[in-house]
Amino acid sequence: MDKLLQMIEDHLDQTLVTLTVSNPRKAAEIRKISVRPVLMKGQLKFQSASYSKTQVFHKNQTKDELMTMLEEDLPAYRQLLLRTEEEEVTALISKKGKASVSSHRIDKEAKEDNKSKGAGSGLASREAVPVRLAHNRTKNYLLPEGTPVPFLQDLGVMTAEGKVVRKKYDKYRQINRFLEFIEDVLPSLPRDREIRILDFGCGKSYLTFAMYYYLREIAGKDVSIIGLDLKKDVIRNCGRLARTYGYDRLHFLEGAIEDYEGLDQVDMVVTLHACDTATDYALAKAVRWGARVILSVPCCQHELNSQLNEGKKDKTGNQEADRPFGPLTDYGILQDRFAALATDGIRAKLLEEAGYETRILEFIDMEHTPKNLLIRAVKGPVAASRRQAAGREVDALCLQFGFKPCLRELLRDQI
Repeated sequence: MDKLLQMIEDHLDQTLVTLTVSNPRKAAEIRKISVRPVLMKGQLKFQSASYSKTQVFHKNQTKDELMTMLEEDLPAYRQLLLRTEEEEVTALISKKGKASVSSHRIDKEAKEDNKSKGAGSGLASREAVPVRLAHNRTKNYLLPEGTPVPFLQDLGVMTAEGKVVRKKYDKYRQINRFLEFIEDVLPSLPRDREIRILDFGCGKSYLTFAMYYYLREIAGKDVSIIGLDLKKDVIRNCGRLARTYGYDRLHFLEGAIEDYEGLDQVDMVVTLHACDTATDYALAKAVRWGARVILSVPCCQHELNSQLNEGKKDKTGNQEADRPFGPLTDYGILQDRFAALATDGIRAKLLEEAGYETRILEFIDMEHTPKNLLIRAVKGPVAASRRQAAGREVDALCLQFGFKPCLRELLRDQI
């Protein structure tokens, strides 16, 4: 076993294609463990996928962390298959922990022969596969197809076998895209205590369920999530589903965002379809709580649009003749888009002024709105000069157009 572990360790680099441990000696919850190399922020790590009968659990580990896990788990399995770009190694593990190892060299001639023949069954298993180290490869979703997920089945996104329903593939992609945002901000969330998350305006909550499932079941995080929405029947149904799935740390409450005072500390605030200034109230509460992460996909932005209409009139109520920004505001569809962009640009800058590293990223259209921008804000440190400049930029834009954004007023005493 020591020689087998040493052999594995020697092959843990970017030339590794896959490492698979399978065939448990006894009935076990985890039936197979598959490992591949990934690059995360320029560092080589190893992503393990542990497969149970109904779920898959992902973990990104350093080489040392992976070796510690394998040292503990290997004796419980009968077989190991390790593939690199040039070699395939098979190990059969006995009850006493002894390993019988055989290897096969993958030469260039054999690989070319496989390609020209269409990869026959005997040689295909030994054909080297190019290593792709991108963390989120195409179609390598965090909720992989083939693994049944209860809430996705109830949504009609997956079949009982875990196959994605063709007409629901866009929703499946959207859920996984959202989870990629969650995965990216995990390093900014607490590691030594429960992570508290509040989802304002959760609606039907399929992204809320996805977030809980990923964080609890796949990432293994100690997390508690509250979903808040005004619709009583929606909240009742979401609560019922959470109980059905056994999600005991996922709760749904009825109420308005601006009135919610149930917590005094929140680590992440999510607001994915809160209309108009409801988004601003959610952002302001997140800042007040000192939330480490804010994820917001605004639904509609009417406030500044109406203020633009007021700004078109002079003191007598007549339309002004000459306005330098008329090309942007004289045409309804352009004014709507300009007001929406200005709203989210102001929000992002105000969060930067409040000490958040802020980015606006492209999302996938929500189910009920074509809005596809996500504001991601992660708590600083942000240099005082940047914070002050962000505030000045907002004030200059507001002065130019006569804007009085709700979020500026809500944050006035907090920044």
